[in-house]
Amino acid sequence: MAKKPTSPVVKEYPTIGVCGLDCGLCPRYYTAGPSRCPGCAGPDFFHKHPSCSFITCAVRNKSLEACGECSDFPCAKFKSEKEYGQVKESSSYPPYRKVMANLRAIKEHGIEAFVKQQAKRIKLLERMLAHFDDGRSKSCYCRSAALLDPAALESALDAATRKVKADRVPPDDAKTKARILRDFLDDRAVGPGVTLSLIHI
Repeated sequence: MAKKPTSPVVKEYPTIGVCGLDCGLCPRYYTAGPSRCPGCAGPDFFHKHPSCSFITCAVRNKSLEACGECSDFPCAKFKSEKEYGQVKESSSYPPYRKVMANLRAIKEHGIEAFVKQQAKRIKLLERMLAHFDDGRSKSCYCRSAALLDPAALESALDAATRKVKADRVPPDDAKTKARILRDFLDDRAVGPGVTLSLIHI
């Protein structure tokens, strides 16, 4: 059996997958314990994941952070936008429908600008997990953070915070707080390509 690579961190920004997945908005990125994913090519990544042709090509061979930085993007490794939209999605992973949009944003604006925008989503996600997680809503919040506009996310969070306070929801009533936030997130799930049908799984 071939040994897995033991390379140290080879990417500066593990929250964005080389292939375009939002690793920093993935439920497994926020999982405690040995099953936690460190993000794309993050610490111990190669001990937990099989080899990745995207990492081999873009990172190891070309010293890039993401395929969107490559002059050959999009290459034959990628599906069409329509095909990504038809991929059966899982509540355990980021939505594949964002892959091409993420990589195009990187190609057009640069990796630093993309990571700066993604950091806003991550900060809002961390706020949701810190104050509204009932132990069953992590996938919901991760998916919402990936698909909704940051302004809509912040609006939903602010509205939920006000309602929790107005309704005098006890601090330890995580179930009620989570339901309130999910309702506000659903209200803001509008626009083409924004489907939160998996977030209540």
